[in-house]
Amino acid sequence: MAFSKMVKPESAELIHLTVLRTERLSAHWLRVTLGGGEIERFRPMGFDQWFRLFLPIGGDAGLERVPAKANSMFGYLKFLRIPDGERPVMRNYTVRAYRAATADAGAEIDVDFVLHGSAAEGTAGPASRWAETCTPGEHVLIIDEGLTFNPQRGTDRVVLVGDETALPAIAGICASLPPAAVGTAIIEAPSDDDALTFPHPDGVEVTWITRPHGTAPGVLALAALANTALPDGPFHAYAAGEQSLASGVRKHLVGERGVDKHTVSFCGYWKIGAASPASKAAREAAAEPLA
Repeated sequence: MAFSKMVKPESAELIHLTVLRTERLSAHWLRVTLGGGEIERFRPMGFDQWFRLFLPIGGDAGLERVPAKANSMFGYLKFLRIPDGERPVMRNYTVRAYRAATADAGAEIDVDFVLHGSAAEGTAGPASRWAETCTPGEHVLIIDEGLTFNPQRGTDRVVLVGDETALPAIAGICASLPPAAVGTAIIEAPSDDDALTFPHPDGVEVTWITRPHGTAPGVLALAALANTALPDGPFHAYAAGEQSLASGVRKHLVGERGVDKHTVSFCGYWKIGAASPASKAAREAAAEPLA
């Protein structure tokens, strides 16, 4: 039985939010907490809920020019017509955590950024630089994109594989699993300091792999998966991170271990040598059925 590759959100409208605070988690991780604005319009779905994030690199005037459907083909073409220097930077991010409003505070969304380079030294990319330098009160826009992890495929048994960029998604999935869930999570990171702990069901074994400098991302995670016993009975597999890792996990499970391709969710967030994350078209192309 085939299931939809992705779970669409209730709404894909532009949502205005503001920066509430930032927190340095490790050498390569920084958390930005968003809220205020139109946060009440955001509908949390749990698991690996992801969204388009528009960063005001050129100031708020650029945000006001973002078209309503900037995540569609024609909307994106309109987005590209915003002049250079004013056009916001658009990137894809995962909801690391959502906290509903209380009597004392409004709802909040945590977004964890992997930092590459240094803003102070001028070696960081635009998203990393913004995360390092943003201040409370700055405005951003998001468009909800829903889930890649499809709960219809089952959540009692899981195999989760990713590099450091997939940590927020894997942590979000584990937070949404039932307490009795079992399985394995394999996560590759560039240093021991970046192996951030996160809550997970007791039956889900989390394996961290520190990637030596010079080793291509994903190679060690794939090797670990090849030596990992799969759950007894049907399970839901999920792979995310560098493009060759995400597709490699699917090819290994389906082609070498006979796993039903309809039970594998995967998403290439980025590609070695590319300056920005994979486009939506690339993500959808990667999810096409194996021949």
